[in-house]
Amino acid sequence: MATVAATSRARCLLPFRHRAPRPPLPFPSPIARAATHRRGVRVASSEASASAPLSTTIEVPGAAAPVVVVGAPGLPEADFRNAVDSSLFKQWLSNLQSEKGVLTYGRLNLTRILIQGVDMFGKRVGFLKFKADIIDEETKTKVPGIVFARGPAVAVLILLESNGQTYAVLTEQVRVPIGKFVLELPAGMLDDEKGDFVGTAVREVEEETGIKLNLEDMVDLTALLNPATGGRILPSPGGCDEEIGLFLYRGRVDEETIRSLQGKETGLRDHGELIKLRVVPYSQLWRSTADAKALCAIALYEMAKREGLLPSSPPSANL
Repeated sequence: MATVAATSRARCLLPFRHRAPRPPLPFPSPIARAATHRRGVRVASSEASASAPLSTTIEVPGAAAPVVVVGAPGLPEADFRNAVDSSLFKQWLSNLQSEKGVLTYGRLNLTRILIQGVDMFGKRVGFLKFKADIIDEETKTKVPGIVFARGPAVAVLILLESNGQTYAVLTEQVRVPIGKFVLELPAGMLDDEKGDFVGTAVREVEEETGIKLNLEDMVDLTALLNPATGGRILPSPGGCDEEIGLFLYRGRVDEETIRSLQGKETGLRDHGELIKLRVVPYSQLWRSTADAKALCAIALYEMAKREGLLPSSPPSANL
């Protein structure tokens, strides 16, 4: 009987012994999933340690302790170093300690700076975005401290007299931040650390309008301001460090020159400048544009005329 039973069991198991292997499941087994999960945790931990925040400390006169400067997550190390070493950042730190600087009177304290973004213009920092933690020591609250640093710039009010009429020369170009084409004064950023406002003004006018100006014919309107202003205008000091020097150029031209300037296409096309010139009667300039540079230049020009600070007759322009 035992032999018969054994033979019967063997026959029952025979089909299972010769069955083809099962194909792999389309998803891992619980054991495999656990192993994969454990490996994922280890990798994530390794990546977290490899991407430790960029950080340095700097000594800032007027601050209660060394100031911590950190980079935002994802900021390349090269951008972080360029930002800390940039003239834009150093000038901002210098401003904190100036006569009317934030740290001058001891009530406010700078504790930390977060570098959020850097735009390079060639080898130099063109735009810098950062956030500064500045504390009011009396109330222990933070002062709003988001900074868009772009540095100094210039703009020129060009007035051309022709047959008893005075005209202003404007540029019309696309301004992506507001999503519109804007009529404004010829303007540009200082592209070096020498602070050559007059030379930059002349160069920008030539690039944007094709008009060649003489340095000696330029009048620095912002230099007529009280020295406490720094001799510059601040268009948006609540969020931007930009300071602008406004200049005046006056000249005499014939009617043909006025006609040739109207609608002229200029600008550095390889730099993305799509500029057309617009010539408007000066008497209508204040109604023709929302450009703060133009409106400020009108105010300075009119006040300077009233105070007798300008030459009475403009020279003939060489356009």
